[in-house]
Amino acid sequence: MTAAARLRSVVVDCPEPREPGRFYAAVAGGTSEEEAPDRVVLQIPAGPRLAFQRAPGYAPPDWPRADHGSQQFHLDFDAGGTWEEIDDAEQKVLALGARVLDRESPEEGAEKDFRVYADPARHPFCLCRVEQP
Repeated sequence: MTAAARLRSVVVDCPEPREPGRFYAAVAGGTSEEEAPDRVVLQIPAGPRLAFQRAPGYAPPDWPRADHGSQQFHLDFDAGGTWEEIDDAEQKVLALGARVLDRESPEEGAEKDFRVYADPARHPFCLCRVEQP
């Protein structure tokens, strides 16, 4: 099937767009640029654009509680093929201002292959263990 359009950006509501722009530039690479006073865009190398826009009255998700707001969205990041690589990536995102939401590391062979964090605006994101070919 021929696509009708090509994905340009994922746009994320937040209370202040510069902070998540800097945070995700440090996590995924690229540089963030202010497009307008209330909007920052991050071009990830060989990836999509992430745009962060100021949303008055923004209410962050309260993950994983389904009874108090929804997850809204989350981003998955490939962080390596071993739990040691995930541990290294975790230390980096925590130093950037992330906080742990679910850190359980399963035994090898278990189904769960990710850890869940919140960015500084409290959006959930995952560091995923991806088997390397």
